[in-house]
Amino acid sequence: MADEPNEPQTIDFVVRRLMKETGVTEEQAQMLVADLGYQWSSLLREARILAKKR
Repeated sequence: MADEPNEPQTIDFVVRRLMKETGVTEEQAQMLVADLGYQWSSLLREARILAKKR
């Protein structure tokens, strides 16, 4: 799939960006990427929900 890069540096970039923009932990960001893939809008939505619960 075009929206699911398998390169480790790409995965790391998405996780780090999600952490920086939403305040979730690395573990939470990795879980979201594993569950949702690389749909940025979905990742942001779910990460913001998680961040509010902290």
